[in-house]
Amino acid sequence: MKVQIVNKSAYPTPAYATEKSAGMDLKANIDTPIVLGPLERAMVPTGLYIALPDGTEAQIRPRSGLAAKHGISVLNAPGTVDADYRGEVKVILVNLSNDPFTVNPGERIAQLVVARYEKVEWDEVDVLDETERGEGGFGSTGRV
Repeated sequence: MKVQIVNKSAYPTPAYATEKSAGMDLKANIDTPIVLGPLERAMVPTGLYIALPDGTEAQIRPRSGLAAKHGISVLNAPGTVDADYRGEVKVILVNLSNDPFTVNPGERIAQLVVARYEKVEWDEVDVLDETERGEGGFGSTGRV
């Protein structure tokens, strides 16, 4: 799939790290470090602008290493970039740890995954069909 991109950042255009990677790393396009204290958040610019094809979205997801090692996540995970958005792609980072975390210029802060989606047309009914699961949710199928 071809996606137009304008890269105004100081870094190379995002690329897949391996042949089977689903996402591409986004880097912090900042001049000076940003310190995120515990439970603090910041919108971090990437310097990237994209034009997605109709029927697709870009999902901004946390990097597993930052989450596991430092408690750093994407606050609205996954963040959505719509196909008609033309502004700068920014990442809302949050520090869920008890320790300050410094985001340095050029640091890999999130992943971008482009995905197709379907538009729905609501079919309003009075009753839904029955299933074995029914209204069970939020862990009702067991812990394992």
